[in-house]
Amino acid sequence: MTRAPRLGTLCRAGGGLLTRKTTITLRVNGDETDVAFAPHKTLLEVLREDLALTGTKHGCELGECGACAVLVDGKPILSCLLLGLEADGADVRTIEGLADGPTLHPLQAAFADLGAAQCGYCTPAMLLTAKALLDHTPSPTMDEIRRALSGVLCRCTGYIAILNAVGTVCGLGPDAAADLPVGGGRPQEDGQ
Repeated sequence: MTRAPRLGTLCRAGGGLLTRKTTITLRVNGDETDVAFAPHKTLLEVLREDLALTGTKHGCELGECGACAVLVDGKPILSCLLLGLEADGADVRTIEGLADGPTLHPLQAAFADLGAAQCGYCTPAMLLTAKALLDHTPSPTMDEIRRALSGVLCRCTGYIAILNAVGTVCGLGPDAAADLPVGGGRPQEDGQ
């Protein structure tokens, strides 16, 4: 059931214009949360600015880089392209909610063990996208892993370590991407 967002207090938007804040309820990392924000904000802005969840990265704002991916109702969604209002009633998982307290998620541990994170900018989106894949397809092929991660740009790793980390978690082994060309670049959709 979708509820209509609630209009609340007046706030200043860009340029000093007055606008109403909207309040929505969503489940963020397992906790139901009410959040008030200007209705023009994207989910990315709501997460970072209003909920102080800065693990979700701000990249291109065009849906091109994938750095802002979060899970919305279990599916990877580019939070820069989704209005915060559209997340009303949704279950949102960010990187802050991936670990179980001090215990890393197996994907996080594999990324750390295999050096899959270098600068770390794409890492939250890679981890969440990989989690969604493994939740849906627990034993994916390397082509399925490559296809799932193809929407997240990484400028540091050449993807091999990332693919190996995901491959390790799903049982393909730590050298799952050994047959791929080193520095082969961004995985392409349809195995290209």
